[in-house]
Amino acid sequence: MNRFGHLNVPPNGPFRFIALDVETAGKTISSICQIGLCFVSDAGFIQTYSVLIDPEGPFEAFNTELHGISAETVIGAGTFPTVYASLFEVLNTHNLVQHSTFDEKAMTAACARYGLPMITSHWTNSVTIARQAWPSLKGAGGHGLANLKKHLGLEFHHHDAGEDARASASVILKAEEVLGAPLSYLTTNRQLTFPFINRSER
Repeated sequence: MNRFGHLNVPPNGPFRFIALDVETAGKTISSICQIGLCFVSDAGFIQTYSVLIDPEGPFEAFNTELHGISAETVIGAGTFPTVYASLFEVLNTHNLVQHSTFDEKAMTAACARYGLPMITSHWTNSVTIARQAWPSLKGAGGHGLANLKKHLGLEFHHHDAGEDARASASVILKAEEVLGAPLSYLTTNRQLTFPFINRSER
């Protein structure tokens, strides 16, 4: 368990969907220093996992102030290729949720940086779903996690990847209650996988 009680090892699936969030160390979007995942079962039970990553680059003071992760924090942590390899199968075989498109872009950039295959899962943007469920928030604080936290009474520590992943998953579940039906494409569906190849090691 880490400081917010998240799992240190991903739970066993399959799951209905997985919410993913990342934190970055610097100005480049590929500088991922933390990945958080929230695993949602068919019954709506959620489990949260997070892992620190050595970004192999400098930390900007602004970023560290935002999420509290520094070069000292990630001493001994795995690099992105190592962590990604351990998560590749579970990510590539589930529908994924992100709040905005930043997380998918960061993962894509990190994969490009290291010459790794990007996951091929379907991504759902929980901002889009939140706009459908709570249209009145447009112009009244918007649909960012901070405003949704206040509007929906969510309890989470903003700018921790595991906490934000859990918040994104909670937004989806609460939106489905408001919309009156589950999102049809967020279903337990084991997709075909392909071998993980670290091209940088070829």
